[in-house]
Amino acid sequence: MKIAPEGYSYIAFFFLVTIGSFFFLSKVVALVPFALLCFMLFFFRDPDRSIPPGDNNYVSPADGRVILIQDVYEEKFLRDDAVEISIFMSPFNVHINRTPCKGVVEDVRYSKGKFFSAFKPEASLQNENVTILFRGAHGLLLIRQVAGSIARRAVCRAKKGQVLEKGERFGIIKFSSRVDIYLPKETAIKVKLGQKVKAGETIIGERVMT
Repeated sequence: MKIAPEGYSYIAFFFLVTIGSFFFLSKVVALVPFALLCFMLFFFRDPDRSIPPGDNNYVSPADGRVILIQDVYEEKFLRDDAVEISIFMSPFNVHINRTPCKGVVEDVRYSKGKFFSAFKPEASLQNENVTILFRGAHGLLLIRQVAGSIARRAVCRAKKGQVLEKGERFGIIKFSSRVDIYLPKETAIKVKLGQKVKAGETIIGERVMT
């Protein structure tokens, strides 16, 4: 199983604590850091995904559960009508984020903020977040990595001007969090509230051909 680089320091730390506890304390005490080591290996797993073909569909940027689907006017970056989909990621989901389609990173913005629970509506704009403006074949998209009450850091690997393939890894959010995606208003949404989705695999929308 592939491990995300962001997890190396956590894994190394709990590995050393486990070894130290085993030799200098007791086997029983060592079980605690060993359990945390196992969780870190589980949490930072980075499985490969089968990316569905086609230029007219968008795949989920995150693993998790769909908690919001709504029509909005995004006034800060897109300055246009859009369809917002929010995906809540529990600590047990894979936390690697992937691009919804092939395109170019137009901008990356980090915003300081609070740490409300990620499933609350106010978390989207008030929590610490990283916003990625992304230009696909059919127009601009917006992806927002939102830190939650447990997750305290969203990591975006993408850089301005970078070309990313559909389903390519672009970041990770640590421990539990939320990802919002704003798709063009013409998009036909293919997911429902409460549905579980997988990053890079689940088609969340399709371009309506006119």
